[in-house]
Amino acid sequence: MREAILLVGGQGTRLRPLTINTPKPMLPVAGVPFTVHQILRARDAGVTRIVLATSYKADVFADFLSNSELGAADSGIDIVIATEDEPLGTGGAIRYASSFLTSAPTDSVIVFNGDVLTGLDINALVHHHEQTNSDVTLYLTKVSDPRAYGLVPTDPTGRVLQFLEKPQTPEEIVTDQINAGCYVFTRSVIDRIPPGRPVSVERETFPELLAQSRLVSGVVDQGYWLDLGTPLAFVQGSVDLVRGIAPSPAVIAPGESLILAGAIVDPTAVISDGTTLGVNARVGVDSIVSGSVVFAGAVIGDHCVIRNSIIGEGAVIGDHCIIDGSVIGDHSQVGAHNELREGVRVWVDSVIPELSVRFSSDQ
Repeated sequence: MREAILLVGGQGTRLRPLTINTPKPMLPVAGVPFTVHQILRARDAGVTRIVLATSYKADVFADFLSNSELGAADSGIDIVIATEDEPLGTGGAIRYASSFLTSAPTDSVIVFNGDVLTGLDINALVHHHEQTNSDVTLYLTKVSDPRAYGLVPTDPTGRVLQFLEKPQTPEEIVTDQINAGCYVFTRSVIDRIPPGRPVSVERETFPELLAQSRLVSGVVDQGYWLDLGTPLAFVQGSVDLVRGIAPSPAVIAPGESLILAGAIVDPTAVISDGTTLGVNARVGVDSIVSGSVVFAGAVIGDHCVIRNSIIGEGAVIGDHCIIDGSVIGDHSQVGAHNELREGVRVWVDSVIPELSVRFSSDQ
């Protein structure tokens, strides 16, 4: 049996207002909750039991599984929910979830961050961990600008040398390798994480292992990788899944758009560039929806232009609106003739009145 822990307890503050009603890992990406993409990739890598380490809005996960084929006995994977009473950080969550594992002390346990979209070869990571007898093996990726990330330099054999905080000066950029959010632990290492208190694997667990001369390995995989923590990245991840750029067993037929059951699109409208239209969404006359995510039940009026944006569940966009690089919260209303540009976030249940001074939309 191969087991895994999926860390899905974060509050997703960078994605608000989308995460006011829904935890970040349960937001729909290319038509299904992001957690589904990760569970299916784990299953395809031979994982037969996965523990969802939850905290924020844990009931949403339970409700979904109770009504999903993934929760069925014949789904091919046993999914267990472990809910923290209070947030325990990455290490604390792993330690708490480990009580739901059945693996032996010498077994390998895969740990996934709940907000990373990746094409990682999971089996290769596990193989490296077991062949080298590592205590922990980290999935690393290379980024062109590492200033926003903690750095993980390794020696030529892949042994991790340091865990460095975000560099503040060019001299501090000693590598372009960063922690990409997937690990393989030997089970006994998890059991040594202090229980019942917040613990960070990045700031406490991993540095302590290095201080004890334990073997922490890094494997660089230069395939697809994206942190979905911000609205623009969330949109990009969904677009890449729809178009088949990012791999997922949940996307059966990649294409230029994904239009889900019950969605109604006027024949004159154009849906393109990896857009997803959620269940029962509607798009009106001569509207353009490009590279966007439109959640279930949302309504886009006539003669609108929606680009690189997220339209929340049940939101209503009036006629002749331009929405570009913006987030529209669930059940909010944007009146006709409004123009919302990059970085705008409209809160849940908000109402933006129709503009009295109208503009001519440039489609």
